[in-house]
Amino acid sequence: MSPDTTHPQNADIPLLEIREASVLRGDRLILDRFSLKLAVGQHVAILGANGSGKSTLIRLIARQLYPLARNDGVPTIRVFGRDRWSVSELRSLIGIVSPALQLDYTSDTPLEVFDAVVSGFFAARGLGLDHQVAPWMRERASEALQQVEATSLIGREMASLSTGEARRVLIARALVHRPRALLLDEPCAGLDPASRRRFLQTLRQLAGHGTTLLLVTHHVEEILPEIDHVVVLREGQLLREGDKASVLTGAVLSAAFDMPMRVERQGEYYGADVM
Repeated sequence: MSPDTTHPQNADIPLLEIREASVLRGDRLILDRFSLKLAVGQHVAILGANGSGKSTLIRLIARQLYPLARNDGVPTIRVFGRDRWSVSELRSLIGIVSPALQLDYTSDTPLEVFDAVVSGFFAARGLGLDHQVAPWMRERASEALQQVEATSLIGREMASLSTGEARRVLIARALVHRPRALLLDEPCAGLDPASRRRFLQTLRQLAGHGTTLLLVTHHVEEILPEIDHVVVLREGQLLREGDKASVLTGAVLSAAFDMPMRVERQGEYYGADVM
């Protein structure tokens, strides 16, 4: 039997709270006194042009970099109400999937799909001789692959998969921890239109089953119907946030992308074009 989870359950505790975070790279501020608060269960899209600070924000949440210290000693970033987490502990609460991660798992070094998913329990790329895989871990891995409709890929090498297939496997790898949220960095990058629509449908199913989605993108058409809160970044600062109807407007997106934009509702989705 799998061990009990220790995920925070207090619905009043924000999933993410950032207070005036500044991140410096060289002599340039990548994030400039950036503040954001997101609730548990709130599906969110983080939108912005290349260079707006999206990738830096992801690395900040994932503890891959740290903000400048505040003079008042107040913690700059809290995840589920805490400012101190081990990386492994944090990843059991927020699963992270990105094209950069995918590149590491689809390199020439052979790695079978099921092993890639199970190795998520050990924060390793594949299974080593010192990894003791318990039956409940295999059961969780099977459940996760089934959840993203990827069981047919078992037995194949990661390097042989299409971009969309590999991304499904990496989501399954994140799901073995039963995280409360998934942080998806440009999840549709490299997908053809048909593969993108199928992949977005998978994300919709996850959202419908209670996994909070944080979707980072610069494509308005990738914002799922289940997402109703949109955060727009511009030059390392929060330009606008709120519900889709108030944020996905020509005026806001024109300011975000420094170019005249037109926004249209397309069924359950939105679309945006350069004017």
